[in-house]
Amino acid sequence: MDPLDGFGSPRREEAAADSGDGRSAWARFSSWLECVCVVTFDLELGQAIELVYPQKVKLTEKEKTSICYLSFPDSYSGCLGDTQFTFRLRQSVGRQVSRNDSYDRDAPVMLQRETAHFFGYVYFRQVKDVSVKRGYFQKSLVLVSRLPYTHLFHSLLQIIAPEFFEKLEPCLETVCNEIDQWPAPTPGQTLNLPVMGVMLQVRIPSKTDKPGGSPVKQTTKENLLLAPTVLPTIHELDLFKCFQSVLIHLQMLWELTLLGEPLVVMAPSPTVCSETVLALISSIGPLKFCCDFRPYFTIHDSEFREYTTRTQAPPNVVLGVTNPFFIKTFQSWPHIVRLGELKMAGDLPKQVKVKKLSKLKTLDTKPGIYTAYKTFLHKDKILIKRLLKGIQRKRPSEVQSAILRRHLLELTQSFIIPLERYMASLMPLQRSVTPWKTPPQIRPFSQDDFLSTLDHAGPQLTSLLRGDWMGLYRKFFRSPNFDGWYRQRHKEMTQKLESLHLEVICDADLLGWTKDKSEVEIVDLILKLREKLIKARRQQLQVRDGVLDKLDVFMSSMVSSLPADLQGVLNSR
Repeated sequence: MDPLDGFGSPRREEAAADSGDGRSAWARFSSWLECVCVVTFDLELGQAIELVYPQKVKLTEKEKTSICYLSFPDSYSGCLGDTQFTFRLRQSVGRQVSRNDSYDRDAPVMLQRETAHFFGYVYFRQVKDVSVKRGYFQKSLVLVSRLPYTHLFHSLLQIIAPEFFEKLEPCLETVCNEIDQWPAPTPGQTLNLPVMGVMLQVRIPSKTDKPGGSPVKQTTKENLLLAPTVLPTIHELDLFKCFQSVLIHLQMLWELTLLGEPLVVMAPSPTVCSETVLALISSIGPLKFCCDFRPYFTIHDSEFREYTTRTQAPPNVVLGVTNPFFIKTFQSWPHIVRLGELKMAGDLPKQVKVKKLSKLKTLDTKPGIYTAYKTFLHKDKILIKRLLKGIQRKRPSEVQSAILRRHLLELTQSFIIPLERYMASLMPLQRSVTPWKTPPQIRPFSQDDFLSTLDHAGPQLTSLLRGDWMGLYRKFFRSPNFDGWYRQRHKEMTQKLESLHLEVICDADLLGWTKDKSEVEIVDLILKLREKLIKARRQQLQVRDGVLDKLDVFMSSMVSSLPADLQGVLNSR
């Protein structure tokens, strides 16, 4: 079975047989999307799934219900016309997911596939229609995917949704078949993606890209009949648009996100709340946000009770909501960002104020950041002045966003570099890796030892921001984001040690070692080597060219030198 086929979602049984080109049906489609759903409003049932394509994709009833409720703005939003937003839902327990290790190995951590959640990218249309009993046509086209390609999928919806609302199902089938011809997303590659007479050209970021750098444009060798529409990014948002009413509080919001604090973003529409949540998550890049986040959350969500219980502390989750009912529900939460319609104070967007949580009582609560949180670091007043001057000079939003993104990247890097440097010091020396011993262990992470390095190798080397960096690190150590970062780094270092060990074994005189050894010792070596090679291939360890093949040859020659009965036992395993 093609590893790309379905990523664990049960695809068409009849399509499991190979198609003419030797790959499973819908394999390429599945490397981009799980499925496409059409959600409509039924007078008797309420929101209902009208169509899922490909037809044999099996969503559980719980997943279908969640998609139905999350695909429509709630009645408080009053969204007329076309609305686009994003949601994220938990997959049902027991769904098998086969990881695409080569993609996740090469992609930046923030763009790796979700294993326990789906993203839903929504294009909702509500227009007056006298032929419908309620007087309105209401329908959503939803792209369901494990990939966090927000900009790409919303750009795709802008191409296909208007056509779909005119021509319905036949149009959708054509689009899905076109996507099934796309090359799989491959980090570092520039891809041409044809859809409905448009050629989208995108570059899939790689973890080897320089953070914040402009990736080199790869010249395509294809003779394109269509001039491509180049998307400058597949995942980045217009940060300036998302943060323009909270610019003076950016430092606070960055810290709250870094620390994985429980946070609710309350906004007038699902577009604003989902984009703000996704912008917050991306603000700590290249660090991966390891807590839960829901760009758009409703009272019908299956996790509603779990997230709103008052019998325990609020969970480490960022929620985007539009229903004013949530103000009462979330009164026990420590941080609530209430956004209103954007208002201008002269040339400048009116900035919301930080307010006491005790003032969060009524449904008509004014916009503001309701929290008792005190930031560890001082505000970057130079950045704020620069952005406000940019507004007065009518600087384009994408330029303002680039300034914001660069600032947040440098801030996160200043915070992470000392951690990376200390973590690297825990790695055993290369000369301590020998062929006849188990690789040495990575030394344990000591918070006190790390904090003692900050005086001479702390964030002050790369950041001008002053404040209590040490206090910020101490709190970070208690957050899921630190736990996720540490586990990922520890795993990478362990794999590096395994790779070094294999290379050292390959360079050793293995045949010489076996000359004076008993059959039991030789068999033991073969079994251990075999286990290491299986593990290396399964984890796709990065080793020098030829190492694994050379060890395979050595094992084969060793097995053939043993008595026939032992050979039979070893070959049967």
